[in-house]
Amino acid sequence: MLELSKYKSETRPDWCPGCGDFGVLNALTQAVANLNIDPKDLLVVSGIGCSSNLPGFIHAYGFHSLHGRAMPIASGAKLANPELNVVVTGGDGDGYGIGLGHFVHAMRRNLDITYIVMNNQIYGLTTGQASPTSAHSFVTKSTPAGNIEEPINPIAIAVVAGATYVARGFSGDPKHLTELIQNGIKHKGFALIDVFSPCVTWNKVNTYEYFRQKCYKFNGPDYNTSDTMQALLKSRESDPKIPIGLFYETQRPTYEEQDVTIKMGTPVKAPLGQPDPNSLFKEFY
Repeated sequence: MLELSKYKSETRPDWCPGCGDFGVLNALTQAVANLNIDPKDLLVVSGIGCSSNLPGFIHAYGFHSLHGRAMPIASGAKLANPELNVVVTGGDGDGYGIGLGHFVHAMRRNLDITYIVMNNQIYGLTTGQASPTSAHSFVTKSTPAGNIEEPINPIAIAVVAGATYVARGFSGDPKHLTELIQNGIKHKGFALIDVFSPCVTWNKVNTYEYFRQKCYKFNGPDYNTSDTMQALLKSRESDPKIPIGLFYETQRPTYEEQDVTIKMGTPVKAPLGQPDPNSLFKEFY
């Protein structure tokens, strides 16, 4: 295992004291250290939001992209250099709202990317509006009479859309979350780890105490993680308890393994040269 100090950034986290995202950062750092991933072999990409500041707080390659556009950046990096360990970090608004389309297409392609979503059921950076995962009747700045929309189910979406590793953790349970993230990075294919990460400033309902009382770990000998229907049924549980753990895992060829260009060699290692323009346009003659 590598020393945790290897991943320590000179930039200190600027999250509110007690924010659940601290737990996610610590779990990710512990996971890559356990896996002996050198910082030079790790890329962390994010979109916009409180949680999306994470790439600046870990010593590795990082890219802080546009709102909802982390997945296209991560996809391009992974296809250019499949040898990189690519991790995407962001929030429920960034990933399940404006970035939902990119999220779905990355899963159906089964790119070998790990996506960690800090799901706090609210827009934190913009000071407390309803997000795609806010509960029905939830009162926020943007829904003062209560949210009239139903929350989306990211676990069910991931299972149906083609993700090959689908899990949910809680930032208040660092040991369990580290295990889920570590196995997600090891997994060959698209991995989603949805994380209940309390926003202590703007969400006074979905608190640490709320999740400690509601969440339960369900993985055991009676649960088959390769059963799609069992995963979908489990994903719909929310009352009286909410399941956390590994919902689904399967193996199928990744996009990178099937891409004809990558089969010719790693693109970033291809020799640079001056192409013959006639050869490029020959097929159009």
